[in-house]
Amino acid sequence: MLRIGITGGIGSGKSIASRLFQALGVPTYDADSRARWLMENGTELRQQLTAAFGPDTYDATGRLNRPLLAGTVFSNPTLLAQLNALVHPQVGLDFEAWAQAQEAAGHPYVLKEAALLFEAGSYKQLDRIITVYAPLAVREARVLRRDPHRSLADVQAIMAKQLSEEEKMHRADYVLTNDDVQPLLPQVLALHAAFSTPQGT
Repeated sequence: MLRIGITGGIGSGKSIASRLFQALGVPTYDADSRARWLMENGTELRQQLTAAFGPDTYDATGRLNRPLLAGTVFSNPTLLAQLNALVHPQVGLDFEAWAQAQEAAGHPYVLKEAALLFEAGSYKQLDRIITVYAPLAVREARVLRRDPHRSLADVQAIMAKQLSEEEKMHRADYVLTNDDVQPLLPQVLALHAAFSTPQGT
C-alpha cells in the first residue's frame, strides 16, 4: 500500500484537493485535526503539554486553552519548536496505527494531509508527496475571504513561518495546480488512477 502525503501553504487549497480524493473513496488522514484531537484526548500528550506550558494549558473543564497556547508559542520560535517536538511524534504514532489498519483493509493507497509535512519531518513516513500550489495573491485572497477576522499582515505572518511554495514544489513528487484557472479535478483523477494501479506510480 502506498502512503501519499499532500501538503500546501495556507490558502493553496490542499483541503479541497484532499476532499476530492476522499470523494473517490481514498482513506484520508487529516494530521492537523488529529493533532488537535490528541492534544485534547491523549493522556500522555496532555501531561507533557501541562508540564511544558503550565497548568493553564487546560481550562477548568479540561479543555485545551487554544488561544493561550497559540499566543504563547506563535511569536516564540523556541517554544513553538518545543510544542512541535511533543505533538508531532504522537501524530506520527497515531498515523502509523491508522495506516496499518487501512492496509489490512486492502486499500491500494492512503492520503495524509498535513500543512507542515516537510517542516515536521513526517514526510519520511511516506512514499510519495503531493504539493498543492496556488500563486501568492490567490492564496492571500482566499484566506482573507475564509477568515475575515485575519488581516493581510496576519496571513503573511503565517505564510512566513511555512516552507516556501517553491521549496515545497522542489521536494514534492507531484504538484497539483489550484490557481482558479486550471481545473483541479482532472489532475486529481489522473493521480488517483496512477496510485490505484498495482505498481503505483
